[in-house]
Amino acid sequence: MTQHSLRNRSEKELLWYQRRGFLGAAAAWAAAGGFAAAHAQQRSNIVELVGDAQLNGARLLPLQTIQTGDDIATGPGTSLIFVVGNSSFKVRQNSRLSVERGDSLNAVSLLRLIGGAVVSVWGKGPKRQIVTPTLTAGIRGTGVYTEIFANQDNRSYLCNCYGTVEVADGPDSITSSTSYHQSFWGEVQPREGRYLTPAAAINHGDEELEYLARLVDQRTAWQILGYKGVRDGKGYMEDKSGQMHPAQMIGR
Repeated sequence: MTQHSLRNRSEKELLWYQRRGFLGAAAAWAAAGGFAAAHAQQRSNIVELVGDAQLNGARLLPLQTIQTGDDIATGPGTSLIFVVGNSSFKVRQNSRLSVERGDSLNAVSLLRLIGGAVVSVWGKGPKRQIVTPTLTAGIRGTGVYTEIFANQDNRSYLCNCYGTVEVADGPDSITSSTSYHQSFWGEVQPREGRYLTPAAAINHGDEELEYLARLVDQRTAWQILGYKGVRDGKGYMEDKSGQMHPAQMIGR
């Protein structure tokens, strides 16, 4: 099991994948043919809903379908897992987000996170974005964890868990490419002259990404490689002296 580093999150939030209810729901989702079958049969694309959530301002029911263009909000103690096209999402409690439409009804072009946190796995396809109050991330096929820290003036956190992500905040931008957790803070005000600063890998675990990837018939980079890297947020597969976080190189 991944060793988690937590900030303002409980261990219970990260261990949702161990719940018997989720394991059953995930198995049923896969056995029923995943998103393509759900769409063809006009079934819900919600894999699991625990607690209370809202869809476009009304209570979300487990049999409903979340579509691109929808606004989602989760309450205290709520966990929501859903799939749209070849992308899967795990929304943590007390979160607000919208999924905006791409070139078709079942393609998410932009995930706008207004508050809270979301784990997401994106299949290959046209360039898409994650947007928070402070940063923008252009993504392709990748796994990402994103969180907004309201107690830090909406400072944003983004971890490129694997894949390639173009991260930008203010005048700072960088292309993050990694196979194992490269993490950034999107600052509200510059710190030591930078808007993008190094972060540790916090508040999410490998197993979460693995289960979300499985929902869309994918595997994470470390599953494909057969080994994991250094879980310090720098994004390297081996621990070598002198390795700098990419955010430290901005402006050099």
